[in-house]
Amino acid sequence: MAAITLLDGGLGQELVARSGKPPTPLWSTSVMMDQPGIVRGLHADYFAAGATVATTNTYGLHHDRLVKFDIDDRFAALNMQALAEAASARAEHGAGRIAGSLGPLRASYRPELFPPHDEAVASYAELATLLAPAVDFFIIETVASLAHARAAIEGAAAGNKPVWLAVTVDDEDGARLRSGEAVADLAPIIAGRVDAILANCSAPEAMAAALSIFKGFGLPFGAYANGFQEITKEFLKDNPTVAALNARPEMTPALYADFAMRWVDMGATIIGGCCETTPAHIAEVARRLRDAGHQIV
Repeated sequence: MAAITLLDGGLGQELVARSGKPPTPLWSTSVMMDQPGIVRGLHADYFAAGATVATTNTYGLHHDRLVKFDIDDRFAALNMQALAEAASARAEHGAGRIAGSLGPLRASYRPELFPPHDEAVASYAELATLLAPAVDFFIIETVASLAHARAAIEGAAAGNKPVWLAVTVDDEDGARLRSGEAVADLAPIIAGRVDAILANCSAPEAMAAALSIFKGFGLPFGAYANGFQEITKEFLKDNPTVAALNARPEMTPALYADFAMRWVDMGATIIGGCCETTPAHIAEVARRLRDAGHQIV
């Protein structure tokens, strides 16, 4: 039996749902600004469900997002608020680690918009330095291209904390990144520079192909999938909201746990959930892991 790190599930969609308000292009940042405490409550629910990691609500807290809405002066304060919400939930729970989320620059799933290398490195380094004192490690999320991986890893090193890299793969071919580049080509980029490799924010069906490749990298590996029907063309336009995406009604906690247990059977030791997964999904994964004799760490 294995020791499994159980990440939390999705933040953004669940926070918007809990807010009771229509989504905005600022996504979960709007919820944190308008209704303080909802983020902390979700972190607490994930800990109660069995997660051992709280991922900070900093995925979209980049200058390029905030400047569009004339709130870039709140960059540091919003990041600090996200850290405080996660830390408060962990303190109440009495255990767990905090992962500092470093989300994509400019847009998710849009590798063609990724900024030049030096600009991207500087952006990630600024955020990593800001978050480092309050996190246990960084998780670079939804990495859609090799260029994205190179720059984010280099920038995150400024925080002097362990780095986990999570790549988003093609929903129909999990052996390729969203850019079309081969997952296998990550090998020289991550060698000696990251502490774990994951696939995230892709269809659960695509994860096995990515995990098969990860097994050859010599690192702890895992997956946390989304529950979207598809990444729509509307969502790939500028300044989208999550209203352009639809959840898969069949992706119940039981079905999601079926996928997760297959990943564990493949050797994955890091499991969680991404967009459209909830505390109920994580609770079911935790139950299944325990029933199978695995240790959640």
